[in-house]
Amino acid sequence: MTIKFSHNQPLTSPEHTGAKKFKKVVEDKSNGNITVEIYGESQLGSLREQVESTQIGEIDITMQPPAAVTPFVDDIKIVDLPYLWPTDAEKMYSVMDGKAGKALLDTLGNGGFKGLGFWPGGYKLFTTKDTEIHSPEDLEGLKMRTMASPVLINQYEHWGGNAIPVPYGEVYNSLQQGIVDGQENPLQTIYSQKYYEVQNHVIESKHGPMSYLLMTNQSWFKGLDDNVQSLIVDAEKKGRTAAREAIKEKEDEFRENIKDSGVNYYELTDEEIEKFKEKSKPYWEKALDTSKQMELLDKVKKAVQNVE
Repeated sequence: MTIKFSHNQPLTSPEHTGAKKFKKVVEDKSNGNITVEIYGESQLGSLREQVESTQIGEIDITMQPPAAVTPFVDDIKIVDLPYLWPTDAEKMYSVMDGKAGKALLDTLGNGGFKGLGFWPGGYKLFTTKDTEIHSPEDLEGLKMRTMASPVLINQYEHWGGNAIPVPYGEVYNSLQQGIVDGQENPLQTIYSQKYYEVQNHVIESKHGPMSYLLMTNQSWFKGLDDNVQSLIVDAEKKGRTAAREAIKEKEDEFRENIKDSGVNYYELTDEEIEKFKEKSKPYWEKALDTSKQMELLDKVKKAVQNVE
């Protein structure tokens, strides 16, 4: 048996480290009867194409951001609500790995997927050409690049800015040419894609997690032998842990390298984060459409309160 596993990140990324751990666990514990083929760096298509390929069974397992999955499963957009999650990574992971996180993963079944876990990409940060961000008011008039997700686009409008969706592969050129004034991405993406070369300010805002959904084709997973299902579940947990450990080690290195480049690197204070959070809270409910989504939001909010 061969498992096809796709993701978008570089082969040097923490996410790929986790994918390799998943591969090793599956292959070792199956005594070589199962082979895992990893296709990183968007080798199997764009983010949306990989989600579609997983939905129809051409890809068995994929690791994708919620924004790419939202067009297929609207409920999962809750993950992208700004400042909903704890800004402490361990507390955030405890919520994602708990009952609230499982309830969100279970919604993926509506799109023909089986959600296994939340893999780390780091917190999202702002970068801009000329403006140091301290409050939502500082975003007024700025054109910020986001993924093509209504939740992310409307988030900037709620804060007073403007969002322009730009495909991932075109972000650097869009920043360089001034098509957009800034963008949001986690530290490792800002570093690996060298966005700091064409931006003057990197603002560690932690306004949302750049989490990845590790998910399978639902029919494929259900058709597996119980022992193989258990093996995949176990391998996913070990891969997720390896990815989280790797990103924790790497982020300090990325941060220092960006600072050494001469770019202004600013970390929002607790007071500034609280100002953003208070501005964002009304948006959480505004962004949701159904009573089910409100129930999911309530579960996450309660879980966050418990860990904080």
